[in-house]
Amino acid sequence: MKRKFVLVILLLAAIAVVGLGYEVVDGKIHIVYAARQPVPNLDPSIHYDWSTRNLQQSVYDALLKYVGDPPVLEPWLAEKWEGSPDATVWTFHLVKNARFHNGDPVTAEAVKFSFERTLTLKQGPAWMLLDVLDPSGIEIVDDYTIRFHLNKPYAPFPSVVPWWYIMNPKEVMAHEVDGDYGQGWLQDHEAGSGPFKIKEWKHGEYYWLEAWDEYWKGWPNPDHIGGFIFKLVREAATQRMMIESGEADIVEGVTPRDFDELAKTPGIYVPEYPGMTTFGIKMNTQKGMTANPLIRKAICYAFDYDALIDIYEGHAVLEDSPFPMATKGHVDLSQWMYRQDLEKAKEFMARAGYPDGGFELEYVYVAGLEEERLIGLALQSSLAEIGIKVNLVPLIWPEMVERGSKPETSPDMMAVFTTPISNDPDAVAIQYHPMSAGRYYYSHWYSNPRVTYLVEQARSTTDWNARAKMYDEIQRIVLYDAPEVFGMLYNRRWAFRDYVQGFQFCPVRMTSEIDMYTLYIDKSKLP
Repeated sequence: MKRKFVLVILLLAAIAVVGLGYEVVDGKIHIVYAARQPVPNLDPSIHYDWSTRNLQQSVYDALLKYVGDPPVLEPWLAEKWEGSPDATVWTFHLVKNARFHNGDPVTAEAVKFSFERTLTLKQGPAWMLLDVLDPSGIEIVDDYTIRFHLNKPYAPFPSVVPWWYIMNPKEVMAHEVDGDYGQGWLQDHEAGSGPFKIKEWKHGEYYWLEAWDEYWKGWPNPDHIGGFIFKLVREAATQRMMIESGEADIVEGVTPRDFDELAKTPGIYVPEYPGMTTFGIKMNTQKGMTANPLIRKAICYAFDYDALIDIYEGHAVLEDSPFPMATKGHVDLSQWMYRQDLEKAKEFMARAGYPDGGFELEYVYVAGLEEERLIGLALQSSLAEIGIKVNLVPLIWPEMVERGSKPETSPDMMAVFTTPISNDPDAVAIQYHPMSAGRYYYSHWYSNPRVTYLVEQARSTTDWNARAKMYDEIQRIVLYDAPEVFGMLYNRRWAFRDYVQGFQFCPVRMTSEIDMYTLYIDKSKLP
């Protein structure tokens, strides 16, 4: 009976921990990040989104890492790297002190295994390199040198490497079941070398990671957080109450108005930065009325762009090019960007043979995403001015992706947020190349032979000046062809308790993703 009583007490204590704010464990402060998106699968070869990446980058390392604003590639597991003049061979020299959490060294064998595993499973980040790298093209030169032989030139190769996390092959294969490459185990376990380790994992409720004091790279601050609880909180209103009461130390995803109010609250600060996530209304260029470029231009000129800024209550900026501002090679095309001009819109409608409109288009958006619904209402009102009726169609995201995967089924107009995987312009330019067919950001099914040629040439050219000229032309052609309503970039915001310091923004990270490695506790501000 006594033993049962003790177990009950321990269980209640564990439950209480995730119901409070920060906890002190062995003298270290573990903070609470209240977020609305779960982590369905931690396996680096299988899945990624912002919440998953938040944990993956905490428990795993990659050869390179994006740091800072503007983002730069920093050596991480690799201390240096070089590419051949034709961009087909890339060699990485590993640091010699990196260790996995079980003490095994991080070697070229582990790098080879990790890349081969992701390429073989063809999920997660595999799509980034499947077209240019075969598993047979990965060579172990020695214990701390790995060489990638690509099957075609690919100048942006280093820019995608930060997405490929390195796993301990011994641990992974020790948990292989029926040839599954350890997928079942890695869904909620890890085999990494990152600054944190898993302490507790309760899917659908919380994910608790603790700092690894022996992290091979060391810590940027001696008062670094002792760990963090990534706690699922479904309602934005609850998130706000938790940060105000101190039950949470960080929150994301509350309404623009709530962020504004939290920024005025003593003991809370709200960092705000322009990200790389763009919002656009993709138009089907292959089927229906929007296949006519004159109709697309009319739509672009009819749309009320100021409504986008109003919806985000001023915490967004309009795009000034098809490429986000933080992208290398971005060109400011403000003077040519579409802005609301109903006279021009009507002129293009007349040239298209529809001076009075008289037809309907559908606008498909994510069901339950209020911002996209409000944007749809603005679109509906704008296009009514030129005689086009817009029908708002809410769908769950998987259904939207499925519809956009074929030109025959892709909607007339589809709301799409897109975050480039790197600051290399190829990450954006590829969205306008037929190679992207079937992906959500290609729901416009845009194809221009000149753009296709330029994208391919830029990928195979190592001379940056030559690449820059190609991307300049790509941006101008895509803008002219109007495959989408180029919208805005909303600002990234979080709310922090003021004792949580060390936040470092990097626009390449996804939406609400935070690098927890740099966070530390300012003890003078603790309540």
